[in-house]
Amino acid sequence: MEVRDLHSWHLTPSQAVELQRSLAPNVDVRRPLRAWDLVAAADVSCQKFDPRLYASVVVWSAATQRVVESADVVTRARFPYVPGLLSFREAPGILEAFRQIRARPDVLLVDGHGFAHPRRFGLACHLGLWLDLPTIGCAKTRLCGTHRMPRTSRGSLAPLRVGDDPVGYVVRTRQGVRPVFVSSGHRIDLASAVRVVLACCQGYRLPEPSRLAHQRVNELRRKSLGRGED
Repeated sequence: MEVRDLHSWHLTPSQAVELQRSLAPNVDVRRPLRAWDLVAAADVSCQKFDPRLYASVVVWSAATQRVVESADVVTRARFPYVPGLLSFREAPGILEAFRQIRARPDVLLVDGHGFAHPRRFGLACHLGLWLDLPTIGCAKTRLCGTHRMPRTSRGSLAPLRVGDDPVGYVVRTRQGVRPVFVSSGHRIDLASAVRVVLACCQGYRLPEPSRLAHQRVNELRRKSLGRGED
């Protein structure tokens, strides 16, 4: 798959913050997503105190509920772990995996935030711009904002707000299970993002493509460490 080249990744944290601010106005979080089938999901795993990063991309068909393509990459972190700057650490490996993907997905699910970010430019926004894809942030924990808890029934929502501004939804994807934090990343509005997340959930907390990507990347990390690769 073709991947844009928007900027260098060799940045300091202060330069990365300024880049986020300069790119954030390019993000489109108002566009409804129409027909869709191929859902990509990306995830990154690492071992504490190990510079290696393990990235996996899974492309899943909603129509057949099968994985149609996948790709894995083992790389080294070029950027420190800094809250709010996750994309500068994880995005290069994910993009390298996407370069191995032949199909062009209709939408991408990211284990991270999109618009629900202090500078409105989370990992899902960053990847969405590089890939020019409709992209959704579906995170397991909150990065910013306040919310009430949604009801315990599947499909219940509660707005996630920063001040008076809505930046996402807290979404209950399974009865009685902890919710996820959904926000638009790029080329998709929030209502469409929530609809895709719920449509892809098959009895688990995470959407099925995200769950499969999570399993795959953790297996990649275990196998790589087991072989003792440098």
